[in-house]
Amino acid sequence: MDSHERDFFYQSTVRICSSLEIEKGLYGFYKFLEQFMPVEAICLCLFEPDMGALKTLAEAREAGGRRMDAMIPLSLEARSILEREDLERVRVDNSSDGDPILEDWAHFFELPESSFLRLRLVVEGKKIGSLVMHAAGRNRYSEENARWMSLLNEPFAIAISNALRHREALKLRDMLADENRYLRRELQGLSGDEIVGSDFGLKGTMEMARQVAPLESPVLLLGESGAGKELIANAIHQLSTRRDGPFIVVNCGAIPETLLDSELFGHEKGAFTGAMAQKKGRFERANRGTIFLDEIGELPLQAQVRMLRVLQNMKIERVGGTEPIPVDIRVIAATHRDLEKMMLENRFREDLWFRLNVFPITIPPLRERRADIPALVHYFVEKKSIELKLPSSPKLAPGAIDQLVRYNWPGNVRELANVIERALILNRNGNLVFDRLVNIPKPVTEDSEERNSDVLELNAAMARHIRQALAAANGKVHGPGGAAQLLGINPSTLRNRMNKLSISYGRHRNNA
Repeated sequence: MDSHERDFFYQSTVRICSSLEIEKGLYGFYKFLEQFMPVEAICLCLFEPDMGALKTLAEAREAGGRRMDAMIPLSLEARSILEREDLERVRVDNSSDGDPILEDWAHFFELPESSFLRLRLVVEGKKIGSLVMHAAGRNRYSEENARWMSLLNEPFAIAISNALRHREALKLRDMLADENRYLRRELQGLSGDEIVGSDFGLKGTMEMARQVAPLESPVLLLGESGAGKELIANAIHQLSTRRDGPFIVVNCGAIPETLLDSELFGHEKGAFTGAMAQKKGRFERANRGTIFLDEIGELPLQAQVRMLRVLQNMKIERVGGTEPIPVDIRVIAATHRDLEKMMLENRFREDLWFRLNVFPITIPPLRERRADIPALVHYFVEKKSIELKLPSSPKLAPGAIDQLVRYNWPGNVRELANVIERALILNRNGNLVFDRLVNIPKPVTEDSEERNSDVLELNAAMARHIRQALAAANGKVHGPGGAAQLLGINPSTLRNRMNKLSISYGRHRNNA
């Protein structure tokens, strides 16, 4: 290495390794390099053979450096080339024509006719990644340019390695923050007794939760999206002997199939490109606690096989590992799908269904527990007012609760929370109204009953009869002298019929 090469190597290395945020170091190198050779952009990438793609890490161009996380899909021919061991360390291609890798690259970035210079980064015989730089037009790079760039194999390889370790450390920090959030929730005293509706619409659900909580049996929560399955799962955990352990939530429908094993079971260092450190999966993090498998019906069949094996043996193997790791966990699963139907259609494994369906609990949708709506509205108004930093919680407009009780809530409690938040945003200086936020049906009145007598004659007569009984009982539903006693029916049955007929609760009603 002559004095010019030593200076180039030194100045380049100082810039490349100047920051753990590799996009900053790459941009510093870009500004230095453009003095010596043509360059429009420089990109660092990794080959992910399992995904058949190049994963971009960072890019530098005249506008600046930026972190990237894009996947460039590769053709089968391009993949087979990258899997070879005899590839040149540095290569000049003054056109993308005829090179499958560069053709895929140029197509992804929508590049015009360009020249390319590629440096394959290797440390101690291990392929770390690649540096790809390009300049517009043909025949822009020479073998002299390639020779100078070949001096920078080790600085770039070390920079990529350090950047990946740094990103892994940030991920681990986020995982710890995630676990701390769960611990803070536990310290806040979240328990089954504090669930809104636990004494009314969710009373039966909570009784079943209390029965099964002290045991180790798997629980399957069934119910529509937004009905509160995660809250019930957390309540079971808090009521169990595992309350001092972690409560780990896994949304089975939100993890890409290619990442499932790594996310659920973890991976060993070096298990695949980019696995720069050992990682614990969700099952291992849930050890001595509870794992909540939300939307279990979204798992692909192959993943169901692996899940069944773990539930049967209570042992996991990290990706790239060879030793089974025992786990001590309590499993709670949930779904809004009809798993029995999926099982008959061969979309859900029968053996996994039997393993999970030991103690099923059905969570009723909000429309079947309308009596909980006033309490839920009060809870969400208080909660959302604090989140929105409002000086005080606004009051509801007259009749607002009756409007919300009449609505069917296809999105359940989640939709109610969103409607409350929108109302708080739109009505900061007045009473809360919901007229324009949900499509609320009009209440049944005597005039409407008469107009629709051909269709609703029986319902109209029943509604009129219930109102008369309520008037005679001064609005009292249950107890001695209540409307239920006068009608000779169970108070719960009467409430259900009142809900279906949009008859409001409360005493001293003039329209009864």
